[in-house]
Amino acid sequence: MNQAPSSEGAGPDGPETSALIRSTSTVASMTLLSRIFGLVRDLVFSRIFGAAAVTDAFYFAFKMPNLLRRFFAEGAFAQAFVPVIAEFRATRSAEDARELIARVSGTLAVSLFVVSLIGVVSAPLLVLIFGTGFVTGDGPFELATAMLRFTFPYIFFISLTAMAGSVLNTYGRFAVPAFTPVLLNVVLIASAIWLSPRLEEPILALAIGVFVAGVVQLLFQIPFLIKAGLLPRPRFGFADRGVRRILKLMLPIMFGSSVAQINILFDTWIASFLTMGSITWLYYSDRLVEFPLGVFGIAIATVVLPMLSSHHARESGESFSATIDWALRSVLLISVPAAVALFVLAEPLIATLFFGGQFDGGDVFMAGASLRAFAPGLLGFILVKILVSGYFSRQDTKTPVKIGVKALVLGMILNVIFVLTLLRTGWAPAHVGLAAATTLSSISNATMLFFGLRKANVYRPGPGWRSMFMRVGLATAVMTAFLIWLLTQAGDWLLMSTGSRIAWLGAAVLGGAAVYFAVGWTAGLRPGQFRVR
Repeated sequence: MNQAPSSEGAGPDGPETSALIRSTSTVASMTLLSRIFGLVRDLVFSRIFGAAAVTDAFYFAFKMPNLLRRFFAEGAFAQAFVPVIAEFRATRSAEDARELIARVSGTLAVSLFVVSLIGVVSAPLLVLIFGTGFVTGDGPFELATAMLRFTFPYIFFISLTAMAGSVLNTYGRFAVPAFTPVLLNVVLIASAIWLSPRLEEPILALAIGVFVAGVVQLLFQIPFLIKAGLLPRPRFGFADRGVRRILKLMLPIMFGSSVAQINILFDTWIASFLTMGSITWLYYSDRLVEFPLGVFGIAIATVVLPMLSSHHARESGESFSATIDWALRSVLLISVPAAVALFVLAEPLIATLFFGGQFDGGDVFMAGASLRAFAPGLLGFILVKILVSGYFSRQDTKTPVKIGVKALVLGMILNVIFVLTLLRTGWAPAHVGLAAATTLSSISNATMLFFGLRKANVYRPGPGWRSMFMRVGLATAVMTAFLIWLLTQAGDWLLMSTGSRIAWLGAAVLGGAAVYFAVGWTAGLRPGQFRVR
């Protein structure tokens, strides 16, 4: 396992660049494996269940605990916990850090148990409020309720899993937390293939699989915590100073997260009134955006948050700024061509991965349309992940929350405007308006976060940004021309055999990447431009 090294005094060729690249590569490779299994999972789901009312009900039931997971685990809790535990590790004794872990884990477990119990009991009310379309239309209200009762306890297990992962990440052990989501996908694939044919209502197998996957992921990480000596006996400690400090940092983030979750639920609520299948089409297109976001954006954010927290604890402002600069350069290199490729290859990607069985050509068109609307937002999504680390690592939780609330309110307003406009004009399917609003919201969020860091003078861009923009722009333009030419040669993707679609898509992805990096190298892009300075 990688130990996070000290980076004081690291120069252009110093240990920090190697540590960042090594740790990011570890997280990215494990996340890539998880995303591949995730695509296999979605492929199995689309072939077996298609895009219908029952799949809308499942994705609704799965979304509810996932929203709370982002709230408790990857949202407010993790962003407040990691800077504090990193500070304890850098400035206090190992026993102090273990005591903090014990108090936090006990307090979190009790809170999550209460939330899970409330969710299971109030499942019909939650479906009534947030999935109103399942009630007023022909939607499967009872099925959505039954599945929600299985999926809601997932929040308990996955949030404790995320806390365990935060502890391991802070201590430089990145591989295990990054690999853990693979287990979710493996369990869900097994549930769809093996369990669903044995049930009277086959889709219910997926909800049961979510519950089982939560248990499996938590149990998987426990031996690694024990081996690292990071699993003290959990104790309830609401009165503990460290716990209260984390809670104080969490409160602004919780407010911002609550607005974010309301925004997502608002999207789902609107989609439940649109054409049946809208929630599913948005899910599949969002999953393809999540692929590069998870493999690259979240990988970098996962690595830089504890490192930035350590720099802040040691009052190393130059290293702090240089680490952010490295992250932003890396984001520019990858996310710009990835976003363009997602836009150009939207329908070929959907057709290759999901077309067949119950997922027909109309589903391909609908999911492809929302993927095109999501694609430009990839850069915004990744930048937000990186830039908020610059705030949370300094234990400034109020500023990014204020910015995020502004962006989310903008997104909610645009949701209504875009959907109503599309319903009236028919320019595009109405669910595309939800994706477009999310994209613009993320870009506005990233813009405000960036200028906030610049105004506070905690981030000072290094030299060479203008030339890097020009080189990346040129390489992306040539790659785009290549992809468009290749699509004209391929013909109708829905008429191809599965093997032909895979071959053509492989040629597009590998060929596009080769063209991009070849043109970039010719234009002057070099590894030395991506070192911590």
